Amino acid sequence: MKTNFSRTIKMTFALMLLMTASTAFGQNIEFTKEFFKEDKDGLKKAKDNIELGDSYYNQGTIFFKQAIDPYLAANTFNPNNALLNFKIGQCYLYSNFKLKAIPFLEKAKSLNPSVDPTLNFYLGRAYHLDMQWDKAIAEFSTYQKIGNSGGDPELMATAAKSINECYVGKELSQKPIRVFIDNLGKEVNSQYTDYGPVISADESVLLFTSRRPNTVGGRIDPGLNEYFEDIYISYKQADGKWSSAANMGEPVNTEDHDANSGLSADGTKFLIYIGKNNGDLYESELLGDKWSKPEAMNKYINTDKYHESSACYSPDGNSVYFVSDKPDGLGSRDIWISHKDEKGKWGKAENLGPTVNTKYGEEGVFIHPDGKTLYFSSQGHKGMGGYDIFKTIYNDSTKTWSTPENIGYPVNTPDDDVFFVVSASGRHGYYTSFNPNGFGEKDLYMVTFLGVEKPMVMNNEDNLIASQAAPVKETVVAPVVEIKEAQLTILKGVITDALTNKPLDATIEIIDNQMNQVIATFTSNSTTGKYLVSLPAGKNYGIAVKKEGYLFHSENFDIPAASAFQEVTKDVELKGIVVGSKIILKNIFFDFDKATLRPESTNELQRLTKLLTDVPTLKIEISGHTDSKGANDYNLKLSDNRAKAVVDYLIKAGISADRLTYKGYGEDQPISTNDTDAGRQLNRRTEFKIISM
Repeated sequence: MKTNFSRTIKMTFALMLLMTASTAFGQNIEFTKEFFKEDKDGLKKAKDNIELGDSYYNQGTIFFKQAIDPYLAANTFNPNNALLNFKIGQCYLYSNFKLKAIPFLEKAKSLNPSVDPTLNFYLGRAYHLDMQWDKAIAEFSTYQKIGNSGGDPELMATAAKSINECYVGKELSQKPIRVFIDNLGKEVNSQYTDYGPVISADESVLLFTSRRPNTVGGRIDPGLNEYFEDIYISYKQADGKWSSAANMGEPVNTEDHDANSGLSADGTKFLIYIGKNNGDLYESELLGDKWSKPEAMNKYINTDKYHESSACYSPDGNSVYFVSDKPDGLGSRDIWISHKDEKGKWGKAENLGPTVNTKYGEEGVFIHPDGKTLYFSSQGHKGMGGYDIFKTIYNDSTKTWSTPENIGYPVNTPDDDVFFVVSASGRHGYYTSFNPNGFGEKDLYMVTFLGVEKPMVMNNEDNLIASQAAPVKETVVAPVVEIKEAQLTILKGVITDALTNKPLDATIEIIDNQMNQVIATFTSNSTTGKYLVSLPAGKNYGIAVKKEGYLFHSENFDIPAASAFQEVTKDVELKGIVVGSKIILKNIFFDFDKATLRPESTNELQRLTKLLTDVPTLKIEISGHTDSKGANDYNLKLSDNRAKAVVDYLIKAGISADRLTYKGYGEDQPISTNDTDAGRQLNRRTEFKIISM
């Protein structure tokens, strides 16, 4: 009896000590039978759930998300265990529901602030993500003090970096940019993960990556417990809404991971990430109404041992920007550029250099259709945390990039903001974000940029584009906001046979008339005849549309440097090489009031020479025309001399004189009014007509 009594006293005393230790920091209760004598079955089940959670937790952060549910089940049984609350909070930080970490980490701290040496770091991280800047700074600073006696060097460095990001975040969040952010809707987004949007320059085509069911191959990623990535496509409809997204199917999607990376301005070529060989980049092309089998890019872009992820084409298609972690970079992932050589092959890649790349990671590269504004995400520039979106502008004169500029809050947040693309107009941006009120784990969103600050009233234009989630009702009409739009022209249309109206796959050459150089070449779609080209401001462009068996068609676009964004629709009817066919040579230029051919005419004259060389039986008439200004006799003589100047060029180029005639018609055959400057400009022209074959 005495022995038993003594043993009871000792056990009671030990339990009291344990309880005292537990209550010191808010009643930290362990998962032991001493605390749960009355519910041994519940305790066993809770410990089994902890064991299951630990089996995921111990595999690394990629499996943390799978540990949450069993940990929560154990926490329901005993919500007052510091270590379990810490682990749940830590796991939430590696999920799509990061802010749910805060109450668990706070509770862990209240129960036992020494439960884990990294507690202050992760609580600081949670506050950081919730934009509780001062609390985050305090926790990171506490971790630094504790860590000085042996903390994890990587976490210590991250804490110091995060403190700086908190100060940046505090500054940017106090000066938010004026935007509306709208979910792209259920036709595009799903209950699964949707991300990585890319668009055509005119916003008519949207491609994105999704982990929804019914993938090609039907495989599930064991690490994430999600379906493999596939690429989906949606089209802008007449009412401005997106069509129901469709899986692009084979051959674009494979049994492996397939993620869209970049889309050409005209929406006919795109870059694909395929999860082979550590992750490589591939190209696919729209041929008629079908996409070609993706082909791997060459050795100057893809590597055997390293990871190539996001990429994009330059507007002219002659360069590709891409992200790789290959050696000789400046950080963990850098942005590189490769140019096509004279054979149309991708050449040796060049690093974009220290202005753009940092010692940290860059990702999600996108070059705007203006050809000079580069958007990308970075961990290393002046950001709010994680990856932030930046833009830099290329100076063609100095061959340098400007200092990257953070595009601002609320597009940028303390979390990762990646894969941002911008419409040609500069009015809309598209990106991926998580919102608890969205359709799935991640959704696609559209950003509408509203421009400079103005009084707290709304104009009619802003009412039309107001957020669908929070419409604005107008009471006072304010002045129209000046939107800083891109300085470029989008030229698009349909190319058809003039006789049959059948769509044609014609070649479109873009010429810099000042340089007398073809700077880009495109092809219209063989099924639809559609084409689209992006013309940055500041040049005089010649446009030549060509197809074998047809006369070429030319256009001229002089776009001053200060020109605002415009979208021009120009349908082209190509005429067959038959007697009587006539075209206007829109890129033949003369000095004012003279018959002297200007250098900018060279490319047009060379095209005409080639046509006559390729069809040696062709005989033509070159005709000159003027507007009605000046005396008729003078105009007749001027137009005749100008037509003769073209014929003289052709003879000098080797075309037999007996195949060529010329005539000046002066002002007698106008094709437009002479009452306006625009009309008179159209009337001043040089024409080409087939007279025999």
